[in-house]
Amino acid sequence: MTALRNQQRTSRIRIMGAMAGALVLIALASELLGGAATPRSDLQGEPVLPGFAETRAEASQIRITLADATYTLFAAPGGWRLEGSDGYPIRADRLSDLAGGLETLVWDAPRTRDPAKMNAIGLGDPREGGNGALVEVIGQEGEVSAALLTGRKDEHIYVRRPGEMQAYKVTGSLPPLYTAEAWLDLDIIDLNADAVSAVRLIDASGASLFLQRTIGASDRAFRPAPPQEDFELVNRLVTTGPALALTRFQPVGVKPASSLKTRPIGRHITQTHDGLEVDVRPYREADGYFVTLRAIEAGEGAHRGGAINERANGWAFQISEVDWMDFTPSIESIARLPGESPAPGGAITGD
Repeated sequence: MTALRNQQRTSRIRIMGAMAGALVLIALASELLGGAATPRSDLQGEPVLPGFAETRAEASQIRITLADATYTLFAAPGGWRLEGSDGYPIRADRLSDLAGGLETLVWDAPRTRDPAKMNAIGLGDPREGGNGALVEVIGQEGEVSAALLTGRKDEHIYVRRPGEMQAYKVTGSLPPLYTAEAWLDLDIIDLNADAVSAVRLIDASGASLFLQRTIGASDRAFRPAPPQEDFELVNRLVTTGPALALTRFQPVGVKPASSLKTRPIGRHITQTHDGLEVDVRPYREADGYFVTLRAIEAGEGAHRGGAINERANGWAFQISEVDWMDFTPSIESIARLPGESPAPGGAITGD
């Protein structure tokens, strides 16, 4: 009996040793081969939109459908425009990024086929409330010549074909698609704060003030200049916002200037050290805060002035209320003649 038990024990030890050896071999093989095989597809390495160069050349529209909005880019004689923007130009660089991105997208590894997981990688169908973006390229006859659902998670782009549930990671790049206004070419003026030499303010009451500083002076160095050189500042910091308002110009929307319903509330004229002047007229409209711009060509600033006017003429640009207030301060909130009632705390004129 003892011999039988010993034989059984020996057999079990041998079996366990064999199993351990097999597990070691499996682990070594897994390490040498890089672990579990990555899912592959016959599409891997192939373009997502074959022949898109020809499709791109014949495109008349690109429609982007999101869960909460749909917008369309369309070809016009003077370039591409955003539908609903009264024909205002869109950014050529973003359009190039989109068209070039669609042309060069390549299928990578397949991912989920589970409809419940599509939103997790940004591929939920927006027509059903999902978080993806449906991109449709429309031809000359109004037909959809190319389409895909796309989304992002972390640094990866995912794509699937409309009506299909197989998701793929793709290789390539696409511009952000989730804000229609981001397509508008609203980069009208690029003005460094150091370049501003003076600003002339005319408020809603018609009162005016000319503020000036010397080359190289700080942003707080704007002081009343002729014919208001006798004015005293209410506060040493109060000039910085209005004087440098144009350097922070960041429109959030645009509409034709001809559609403005109100009269301008004062004027704001920025001057630079090299002779450029930009005349800003602020408007408080029912649909927001707007300004118009007109550059005065003078001296070395003539070329930039012409470039600004080419893009700004005929348009009113919507800005935030905070930015608009820097274009429309009351003169008495900045400076007063000696003897006039100062703001609480008294006038401060030093640096």
